[in-house]
Amino acid sequence: MTSIFEFKSGESVIHRLDPRCKLAILCLWGASLAAAQWAAAILLLIPLLLLLNRLGATLLSLLTELKIFLVFLFAIFLVRALVTPGTPLISFFGSDITFEGVNEGGIVALRFFNIMILGIVFSSTTSPSQLKAAFQWFLGPIPFVPEKRAAMIMGLSLRFLPLIFSQSREIGQAIIARCGDNRKNPIKRITTHAMALLSKTFGQADTLGLAMEARCYTEHRTDPCFSPSGNERLAFLLAIAYTLMTFFL
Repeated sequence: MTSIFEFKSGESVIHRLDPRCKLAILCLWGASLAAAQWAAAILLLIPLLLLLNRLGATLLSLLTELKIFLVFLFAIFLVRALVTPGTPLISFFGSDITFEGVNEGGIVALRFFNIMILGIVFSSTTSPSQLKAAFQWFLGPIPFVPEKRAAMIMGLSLRFLPLIFSQSREIGQAIIARCGDNRKNPIKRITTHAMALLSKTFGQADTLGLAMEARCYTEHRTDPCFSPSGNERLAFLLAIAYTLMTFFL
């Protein structure tokens, strides 16, 4: 099963955009979402979900892959709803859930969800090698920063993310096959899963490190070449327009 976080090759407009432009738009939109209210956040979420659907990620697969993240968002929403003072709606274990808290918790959760979807679209349309090249290009002018080494580390980290999700899925299936999901203590279930995942991940990282060392792999490699599609200026102008719009909606 392919993870929604993995790169999917294609010939769409977003696939062909220069990775430097996509990385700049990602940073710009990520920063603008911090100030986005309901209208602006929903206005960005709808085209992102439609774009994910075009990339082959259905809403069901998205919710399945992000179920732990959704629990995290619900926890944020609940805490905000309980601790924000305002007009009480309902009482919950002696604490009041306020209208202002529900509104604030909802918009914070929606902002985080938007950032996650934005990251998924970016990772699905940008190969790790392209992202590494863009990251190295942005770090190049900064003095005293080894941009090639930093870009190599980030590129390796991105390649490990889909592997970690795949291993987590395999471990979960193995635990279910051994009736481990029937264990009543949730802490032991989580600990068992986490320890097995960490063991496999560190083992894979150690194997990769030995393979790279055996092949004399270093960060000093041929500098990347970029092939702009010609749509970068329009895409960046649209990104700036959305950023400005968040201050008025």
